Amino acid sequence: MGWRGVFMHFRGCSGEPNRLARCYHAGETEDFAALVDTLRQREPHTPLAAVGFSLGGNVLLKWLGELGERAPLQAAVAVSVPFDLANSVQRINEGFSRAYQLRLVRGLRKSIQAKFNRIAAPPNLGNLRRLRSIREYDDNVTAPLHGFANADEYYSRSSSRQYLKNIRIPTLILHATDDPLMSAQAIPQTNELSSSTRLELSERGGHLGFVGGKYPWRPEYWLELRISEFLSTTLRKPA
Repeated sequence: MGWRGVFMHFRGCSGEPNRLARCYHAGETEDFAALVDTLRQREPHTPLAAVGFSLGGNVLLKWLGELGERAPLQAAVAVSVPFDLANSVQRINEGFSRAYQLRLVRGLRKSIQAKFNRIAAPPNLGNLRRLRSIREYDDNVTAPLHGFANADEYYSRSSSRQYLKNIRIPTLILHATDDPLMSAQAIPQTNELSSSTRLELSERGGHLGFVGGKYPWRPEYWLELRISEFLSTTLRKPA
């Protein structure tokens, strides 16, 4: 479509551990803000839009709500967002979703251990091998590393749901009611959205899926088409 893209890795997710004890979390908006500021300084007149997926979508929506009308974007899209982190953590600990949780926790433990093989680990980090769930990981790693009292405070302060009313730029939220990583109770109601925010719910789509088509060998990537359609009709053309 003739657009340029910039992909942002969260701290420690690029294949190389970051050099500070802190890393990233679901409510960390400072790094994304720094990236947007850098792009704005380089090209102050170029229209900018952002697309956030899953946890990145939570960060994007929270940042948009924090800034309100000061957000330096023309449009935004968020997909399969864990609007209520406590709800997501509870849901991922149920049924078949626990298989995804196990894989995710193993990856988190491996990543954080690689970091602290290079720098001194905080004395209260504890034994990483005993952590089996996302809540245990957040209680013992995420919360203390980032200044939260515990996992509950981290979830409460970092969930994007409470920020949705403050969003002031055109924003599309795409979500599926069969998302296996959160329950229907996590989906915001209409009265929780600002007038510039549109929530589109699909019965199917899973978590970041939304693949359609009549034949398995001929998939139609509905998600990418819907995102590009929204951005193409929303972005202002350069002067």
